[in-house]
Amino acid sequence: MIIEPRMRGFICLTSHPGGCAQNVRNQINYIKAKGTVAGPKKVLVIGASTGFGLASRITSAFGSNAATIGVFFEKPASEGKTASPGWYNSAAFETEATKAGLYAKSINGDAFSKEVKQQTIDLIKADLGQIDLVIYSLASPVRMHPETGVLHRSSLKPIGATFSNKTVDFHTGVVSQVSIEPANQEDIDNTVVVMGGEDWSMWMSDLKKAGVLAPGATTIAYSYIGPAVTEAVYRKGTIGRAKDHLEATAFTITDSLSEIGGKAYVSVNKALVTQASSAIPVIPLYISLLYKIMKANGIHEGCIEQIERLFSERLYSGATIPTDDKGRIRIDDWEMREDVQEQVAKLWAEATTETLPSLGDLAGYKQDFLNLFGFGFEGVDYLADCNEMVMVPSIS
Repeated sequence: MIIEPRMRGFICLTSHPGGCAQNVRNQINYIKAKGTVAGPKKVLVIGASTGFGLASRITSAFGSNAATIGVFFEKPASEGKTASPGWYNSAAFETEATKAGLYAKSINGDAFSKEVKQQTIDLIKADLGQIDLVIYSLASPVRMHPETGVLHRSSLKPIGATFSNKTVDFHTGVVSQVSIEPANQEDIDNTVVVMGGEDWSMWMSDLKKAGVLAPGATTIAYSYIGPAVTEAVYRKGTIGRAKDHLEATAFTITDSLSEIGGKAYVSVNKALVTQASSAIPVIPLYISLLYKIMKANGIHEGCIEQIERLFSERLYSGATIPTDDKGRIRIDDWEMREDVQEQVAKLWAEATTETLPSLGDLAGYKQDFLNLFGFGFEGVDYLADCNEMVMVPSIS
């Protein structure tokens, strides 16, 4: 079949296996060009199929020759219907890892569940024995709690007052005002249950009890802070409460890992185009302005560049890992530079439907959004017939 992007609001309903494979190869080539890092050797990535999780798996494998196990919840293809992009990404990763002589196996299922945790532990025991790095990079809007059976849904809402500000429809370029009603306590509690640190803690507890964490094992979860302009709806809203919980959980996990000399960190990463961020009002406009400035200053990074720098300059540089006053690794340092944020604030005040094409990088935003689904890559013939029925080699 010939596969084209088909949009519904902020979601692309199709993905291109050849384009997703090219995306993975591009990231692998970037890591190879940067050279090897004396990093982890046996890695578990929870949320391994897209974004920072995929970049972490690629960086571990092709930057440190690590064996990797990836856990994700993705949809395989059916006849005439494409798989989710994360499925195609994972198929391409495993194919390239196998070519390079690297161990790579994947588990497709609900990472919040007890069953998937046990399946992962069994695989580690059978194949790797112990792991020295656990990446926690789940991004799900819902969580079925494994103890209560209650389905919790996260929400994106401010706390305390209605939020109003500019946003942009990145498909049309129309800049408009958006208002979001404030959360109630149930909204806050549900968002913390879905996006906070409880599941990360459960994973680490189960892995430790099973004896599959190597001495000195490290675990990393990813977070975001962002600028003042998004603060009310993001960092001081429901998602911010969840991120606060996630970041506090790093300390309790570190305490629990002390007997094996392990450590938990939260890495605060840069704003990037993701399926989730595209649906957050204000964020697409902020990112389009930010990209313009960071590209002009030669400091723009995508997922793979961020994670390579996290590994080579923070986690495995040989020096003490630098953290901020709250114990977080700050790889958003270039985004949050004072001069960059001053320029963003200035452009924000000037941004309208008419001025945005010159002030921002909406074209770059759209390109990155299409790339998420395997579209818009050089070297891919999008007019050619394509076999949508691609399998992840390790998943029967």
